[in-house]
Amino acid sequence: MSAVTGPPAELAERRDELTPMLQQYVDRCEAHDDALVLFRVGDFYKTFCGIAEAVARRCELTLIEREDSTGTYAAAGIPVDNAAEYIERLLKAGHRVAVADQVEDPSETAGIVERAVTQIITPGTVVDDELLSPDSTYVAAVIGADDAEGPEFAVASVDVSTGECRVAPAADRASAQEEVARVGPAELLAGPGAPNIDAPCPTTDWDDDAFAADATRETLASYADSDRFTAVETRAVGGLLAYAEYTQGDDGSLDYVSRIQRYDPADCLRLDAAALRSLELFENRAGGDRDGDTLFETINETVCALGRRRLASWLRRPLVDRRAIERRLDAVADLSARTLLREELRDRLSAAYDLERLVSRVSRERANARDLRSVAQTLAIVPDLKDALADADADRLQALREDLDELRKVRSLIETAIAEDPPQEITEGGVIRDGFHDELDEVRGTEREGREWVADLEQQERERTGIDNLEVGHNQVHGYYIEVTDSHLDSVPEEYRRRQTLKNSERFVTPELRRREDEILGAAERADALEYDVFREVRAEVAEATDRLQGLADDLADLDALLSLSTVAVGPDFCRPAFHDGDDSLEIEAGRHPVVARTQAEFVPNDADLPAGSVGLITGPNMSGKSTYMRQVGLICVLAQAGGFVPAKSASLTVLDRVFTRVGASDDIAGGQSTFMREMSELTGILHDATEDSLVLLDEVGRGTSTADGLAIARAATEFLHDEIGARTMFATHYHDLTALAGERERVFNLHFTAIRDGEDVTFLHRVDEGPSSSSYGVEVARMAGVPDSVVERSRALVEEGETEANSDPATDSVPTPTKAATDGAGVEAEEAGAGSEPQTPPGQQTLPDIDPNDDTDADVSDEITAELRELDLARTTPLEALNRLQELQDRVSR
Repeated sequence: MSAVTGPPAELAERRDELTPMLQQYVDRCEAHDDALVLFRVGDFYKTFCGIAEAVARRCELTLIEREDSTGTYAAAGIPVDNAAEYIERLLKAGHRVAVADQVEDPSETAGIVERAVTQIITPGTVVDDELLSPDSTYVAAVIGADDAEGPEFAVASVDVSTGECRVAPAADRASAQEEVARVGPAELLAGPGAPNIDAPCPTTDWDDDAFAADATRETLASYADSDRFTAVETRAVGGLLAYAEYTQGDDGSLDYVSRIQRYDPADCLRLDAAALRSLELFENRAGGDRDGDTLFETINETVCALGRRRLASWLRRPLVDRRAIERRLDAVADLSARTLLREELRDRLSAAYDLERLVSRVSRERANARDLRSVAQTLAIVPDLKDALADADADRLQALREDLDELRKVRSLIETAIAEDPPQEITEGGVIRDGFHDELDEVRGTEREGREWVADLEQQERERTGIDNLEVGHNQVHGYYIEVTDSHLDSVPEEYRRRQTLKNSERFVTPELRRREDEILGAAERADALEYDVFREVRAEVAEATDRLQGLADDLADLDALLSLSTVAVGPDFCRPAFHDGDDSLEIEAGRHPVVARTQAEFVPNDADLPAGSVGLITGPNMSGKSTYMRQVGLICVLAQAGGFVPAKSASLTVLDRVFTRVGASDDIAGGQSTFMREMSELTGILHDATEDSLVLLDEVGRGTSTADGLAIARAATEFLHDEIGARTMFATHYHDLTALAGERERVFNLHFTAIRDGEDVTFLHRVDEGPSSSSYGVEVARMAGVPDSVVERSRALVEEGETEANSDPATDSVPTPTKAATDGAGVEAEEAGAGSEPQTPPGQQTLPDIDPNDDTDADVSDEITAELRELDLARTTPLEALNRLQELQDRVSR
């Protein structure tokens, strides 16, 4: 980026020889040497020399040569009317863009037109509609504390387009990293003492002096009382706001940032970057942008931009206060039960404009007349919303109804002052209504009378001169004229003065027409100037209501987000979650993955039961649904704590403090981390930070190293989660040896995903059941994926060879005692049959029911089972396969 910022060397070296315009360009480049300066020249933003070459290449523009008395220079121009498209390309290429606009009227300036940088556009500080998405666009800052007191770091964020500003403490690097991931900024400032943050956005090194204690207190004084914040928080948010001011150009006004929120990350369900990524809350792991591939897009039924951003915020920060969760759920339940109310509210809210961004433009004095009309049209829906909510039962809805501010004076001012359909430009007239301003009406009257006189002139002159084809017209160059064809020139009166000669006619002017023209033009200019001043006064009066307008925007956003959740809640597979104390079990009946179930017509629902402190070990074939199952449990918990109904027949949940995930395999080459190292780093964070109120979802821990090392790590981590932390844990694994932990740890249990093998074919049932799985069916999955037959057959032979060697080893010759969890799914009947007989079956060992030798049916079954047992090749049967085989035989006997 440095190669195309700052003044071009070939210009800077010859500054004194340059024309005044190029000297001004060099000055602006030097003043903003960290940005690419777009210099307004007429209808284009120009760049020169090496910078022009880079801009032309990245924006696919034609490179031209500019020649003047001092030489010839390469130049590239971006059309002012279509600048947003090219600026977006430059931002994506990693540049900041400084826009140097003309701040003087060229027609009124004798010398060089003055230009000033009116805006510095960075990925995190865009405010123009053409560059903004409907979602929040944050710039964030992370800094470290100067001393050991208080939190070690602080994270601040601001959305310059709306004025939303937050700051939070962070106890350590991991907490700072987590909060940055939660914010999801488009740009990150690395302040003094900032830790190394892995951010998926450009990182900007901002001036350290802007984060100094004295400077930040002074900056923050314009926005909030600094006593509300700790020293490190003051420095973080103060330095961030200084940067935001810098990007707004020479005026740097951010008056609308008036409600800076300090919050503790522990006050919401904490989701780190790994959880956000693997649960696919906002981005699918494949990196695509298909609609419905994320939880947010699946539940997003909002009808205005305000609600869309609020719903996203609720998903990023689900609640941990049970009372607040229930209040939100009450509102969703009330709305979901009232179809007519819900549809009426949605219909009204669909007419709401983006009030947050409109207010920011009004405050920055960048709003035009259409923006003000949009504010008024949004205010116009408020009375109807309040009327519709009058019969709502939920406390949250009634509170919203009371809070909805109609701002009647603001609405009346705009509707009285601003034309119903005003032009885009505010300096060319037609903005202010007749009757609003007496002086303006008088000036307009003078202009109108003059134009009416001109309109009547044509007929008067035709009658007076006898020239029947005489015409009165006007153009921008010559003004008003009387046009007479050559065939009637003999009839032209003496007082006519020739103004222009055409091919077949002449144009004239009279003294009275000239006087009227001056009168009309003078009145028009005065009217335009006066109208602009009146508009600015109206806009300033609206800006005085910024706080109230922002409060209304908050309420509209909440209402739209609640409506979105209620619209989703009326689906046939959704229910209201019930919350209980943390010591109870987390139970989900017929749970569904909200995203996958929406795209697959034959989705198989599954139950989940996680008692406090339990660890569920999940085994089964690849592609059977283990990861989907775990994610659906996590998503149901997140959605419930955000205040939404969940995709299940029933859900009895506990309030979680965090959701951890260790899912998927990826490396970080740039960061120097292999797949296994990254896996271990994520596991480290879980083992350090999880609590008994957390939900931990693990998928294949220990897979990136040797089998012995991986199994050891997986077992030790499982034991630690069970013994030391007590977090509810779901662990999907292909290490079948881990299933033995169910017999060694009280709260460890086994689950498996079922499959049916028919020869070489395997059918996945995607159904979870108790007990361990007998196989991962890896070779079969490889064959289904299209691996060459020779490789598949060799793989199968190697598997069989390995199992034969294992079964012939004296150390593995005897079948290990199955765990209680294993027999829960495979030998319940065996336990019941042996409970009252002697000698009793050893704990966990399966037995076949007694067979009556006098029963012919029993005898037939006995003969069949005896034959199958004789044919069973124990040397080629693993212990788990033997257990499953015994289960099948027992089921047949029972039937």
